Amino acid sequence: MKVNLGAPDITLEEINLVKEVLESGLLSIGPKIEEFEKKFKEYFSVKHAIGVNSGTSALHLLIKALDIKEGDEVITTPFSFVASSNCILFEKAKPVFVDIDEKTLNIDINKIEEKITNRTKAIIPVDVFGHPNNMEEIMKLAKKYNLKVIEDSCEAIGSEYEGIKSGTLADVGVFAFYPNKQITTGEGGMIVTNDDNVADLCRSMRSQGRAITGLWLYHERLGYNYRMSEVNAAIGIAQMRRLEEIIAKRDRVAQLYNKKLKDIKGVTIPYVDSKVTKMSWFVYVIRLDKHINRNGVMDYLTENDIACKPYFTPIHLQPYMRDMFGFKEGDFPITEKVGESTIALPFYNNLSEEEIDYVVKKLIEGINKNRW
Repeated sequence: MKVNLGAPDITLEEINLVKEVLESGLLSIGPKIEEFEKKFKEYFSVKHAIGVNSGTSALHLLIKALDIKEGDEVITTPFSFVASSNCILFEKAKPVFVDIDEKTLNIDINKIEEKITNRTKAIIPVDVFGHPNNMEEIMKLAKKYNLKVIEDSCEAIGSEYEGIKSGTLADVGVFAFYPNKQITTGEGGMIVTNDDNVADLCRSMRSQGRAITGLWLYHERLGYNYRMSEVNAAIGIAQMRRLEEIIAKRDRVAQLYNKKLKDIKGVTIPYVDSKVTKMSWFVYVIRLDKHINRNGVMDYLTENDIACKPYFTPIHLQPYMRDMFGFKEGDFPITEKVGESTIALPFYNNLSEEEIDYVVKKLIEGINKNRW
């Protein structure tokens, strides 16, 4: 049996909407992106939703829109996909890392304040693996020090903390639609905000700095080609229509894994805080204890045609980050401890119980072969 790490859930509805776009001859700057944005505004009850070609583009536009520039500092987590830090570096600002909470794997809110300086301009908390942050506490801290907050909810569309949707309490929120995300557009991202000025700036900058008036070849500012195509937006419309169904499918898979893995010695299943009222699963990541050779287990799974990955390699230990800032092992011990122990198992909407059973069986075999 071969089991992939992930797979998009594409139906006839997505295919028909893409066909409609192709037959229309209007492949960019058309009605589909407006419809996709409208669905986001309605779902999140926000004034503005701005579609772009990736989550990274969305983050970069927000760094620009919030006037974060060279010499500024932005507090964020070292346990994330590198884009959450790269977007800070794009504008020559400095990412200031805070270690993580060992259970939720999100930034440790209790350690943020000690990293705030007179150069701190913003905080970027990341809703890791779909687990939402306690944004009320982060926003209280931001208000105390007059800081902006960008909630990186690229992995958490639909998640809720105490009934509040991820991405809606911060100054701005960001979502992404790569094929392994809960919903996909192939490539794409979305900014949500209630700030009119930020929305206007992002709309302008995503399209080469074009004036909001839409006048052709009239550009008010430096901009980028970060637009989302009509084809991508069409896929997104269909996926948004199915969002609750998709979240339920992923929860089914996660709960099957939880049931089958919870009593296996040396395996820690994902933690979900009791205040999380809705968990929208991005990936399913387990942790192995220190007496198990994680890499040996991964090799065994791979040999048995089961795809798996370490999630995440700490950002501060990436070669370019070491070179730029002199980071080293021991700087963020919890992040490093977690990063050395994780395995992302196959996880997608239509993963069958038979496939899950095969993954679990081979995982147990791999663990038994790789205990120290």
